[in-house]
Amino acid sequence: MPGSFLPPILIAIPLLGAIFLMCTPKAESSLHRGIGLAFAALTFLVSLGLISFFNMRNASMQMVFDVEWIASMGTHFKTGIDGFSLTLVILTTFLMPLTLWATSHAIEKHVREFMIAMLVLEAGMIGAFVALDVFVFYVFWEIMLIPMYLLIGIWGGQRRLYASIKFVIYTMVGSLLMLVAIFYVYAKHGQVTGNYTTDLEQLMQVALPRDAQVACFAAFATAFAIKIPLFPLHTWLPDAHVEAPTAGSVILAGVLLKFGIFGFLRFAMPLFPYGASVLAPYIAILAVIGIIYGAVVAFAQDDVKKLVAYSSVSHLGFCALGIFALTDQGIQGSLYAMLSHGLTTGGLFLGIGVLYERRHTRKLAEYGGIWKQMPVFAGLYLIVVMGSAGLPGLSGFIGEFLALIGTFNAADTFPAVAPNYLPSPRLLGALAATGVILGAVYLLYMFQKVFFGPLNKEKNGALPDLNGRELSVFITLALAIFAMGLFPRQVLRSMEETTKAFLASYGTRLAEPDGPPHRYGEAPSAMSRDELKETLDRVAKDAADTSHVLQAGNRAVDGATGDAR
Repeated sequence: MPGSFLPPILIAIPLLGAIFLMCTPKAESSLHRGIGLAFAALTFLVSLGLISFFNMRNASMQMVFDVEWIASMGTHFKTGIDGFSLTLVILTTFLMPLTLWATSHAIEKHVREFMIAMLVLEAGMIGAFVALDVFVFYVFWEIMLIPMYLLIGIWGGQRRLYASIKFVIYTMVGSLLMLVAIFYVYAKHGQVTGNYTTDLEQLMQVALPRDAQVACFAAFATAFAIKIPLFPLHTWLPDAHVEAPTAGSVILAGVLLKFGIFGFLRFAMPLFPYGASVLAPYIAILAVIGIIYGAVVAFAQDDVKKLVAYSSVSHLGFCALGIFALTDQGIQGSLYAMLSHGLTTGGLFLGIGVLYERRHTRKLAEYGGIWKQMPVFAGLYLIVVMGSAGLPGLSGFIGEFLALIGTFNAADTFPAVAPNYLPSPRLLGALAATGVILGAVYLLYMFQKVFFGPLNKEKNGALPDLNGRELSVFITLALAIFAMGLFPRQVLRSMEETTKAFLASYGTRLAEPDGPPHRYGEAPSAMSRDELKETLDRVAKDAADTSHVLQAGNRAVDGATGDAR
């Protein structure tokens, strides 16, 4: 298949960079920064090749690479690209070199190990986005955990150990539940087909009993809800963001949180469609609670980094609401909002890093009047803030608007799977819309406290404006935010066919009759009461006829025996 070599190459480049760094002298910090940045930049340049090989009119998986890995398990190292993963892979490869260019100079200890951790993290993220085998996905899912734990635990703040351990515990609990569900699906597929495999496409060919689908979907949903994070499984995120170094916060918010939404679309919903339909209304409710809760709590923060952390809970609530609306607009809006969130929230954390390097504090009360001292930074940061707030013409508006439209349009189908006592999609959409207003409130409040007002703190009077490196980073982000806001068509087109195919396949699988594990389309036919009565009557009649024949035969045999005597 054309381009099939690209996904594994994108995984290999940062891993090769990490191995190369291991062979370099430990004291050469500048060399380590340069090597790490070079391999990250090379990964981004190679990822642009995905665009040339990607056919927007093709809804199926493209650039598929498939080699046998663990024969005894039926596991293949299988990767591919579709409309769901294309833009997320490019977002990952775009943010990594930008983050390293912007922040690696601030890392003063264990620079080589820091660059290795970042490159391994990038390889894990790309691998998880392109994996088409559930076991391979799980391996990359766990690989991501290790470098992120090290980034927080080694290069983090004063409470870094607490934050890193909390992050690991939350993630491992969800991962364990997901692994149990993977084993169940693996076993049932083998029982039905005689072929034990972890290949996603083959696993999707077997329909599980509906009660099992609900349980397995709940297990996957727990892992993905922790990663998003959905309320009330979000409590690890503020601690992780506050204690992580700037680079860790940018990648955590910009890419890692997206795996929850992506995991639902790639694995949980295709494998367990009935479970998704049963639990979708409840997840949508949690998403709306998260939208409002995250916005309100963000407004109450005096730590600017924690404020942005809670904003992620609110923004990603829109993404979760969008996919569980189960409409074209909802899913595409969710994906677009994730891309925008990666740019804008990554930019917000980079800006906080700029301020922290100069003032070594994140307290809002320590700032004020910064616009006069740093006008270039203030102007560029305002673009990032407005993009995050969803100002029309910038990246944040398109995704949230489509997610809300998709939720309102779900009104015709949502009640079919939702109990009557649950709120309607229109009510959920209306409540979620308040999050847009609240988001603008807390973001503008933050901007006003930092950049406007009197210059009360003497230290703020000597703050230098952006240097050349910082200026290049924020100009790049500002251009990307404008581009996504003004020219959304190409990005949406890349998702369109995949979204349509996903919903069509989901609807077909959802209609599959309940029963023991079986191949889709081969379910044991369920009979109505009248059909069952008719069948029983026919069986009884056949049994009576058979009895009469046997009696006649016995009489004939008896008569023949008597004549012979």
